Amino acid sequence: MNLANLIGTLAALCSMASFVPQIVKIARERDASSVSLRMYVVTVTGFSLWIAYGVLSRSWPVAASNGICLLLSAVILALKWRYRDIGRA
Repeated sequence: MNLANLIGTLAALCSMASFVPQIVKIARERDASSVSLRMYVVTVTGFSLWIAYGVLSRSWPVAASNGICLLLSAVILALKWRYRDIGRA
């Protein structure tokens, strides 16, 4: 593996792993009030565009890693929706 591929792999792993602590926190606390809905809508849109770019340019590592990031950020959006009424008493 050359240096560029190694750095790209590490970057992809960091990007994917970055969503896990937020998912765990929301699931544990059953509260997503601190999550910005607008930010995650933009994030999901960005990942969707990166996937399209990866597919169109036949860069499967770009498409696959962004697909996983899309899935994880979509989980956060789903949890935001699920716990949307918590804290509004």
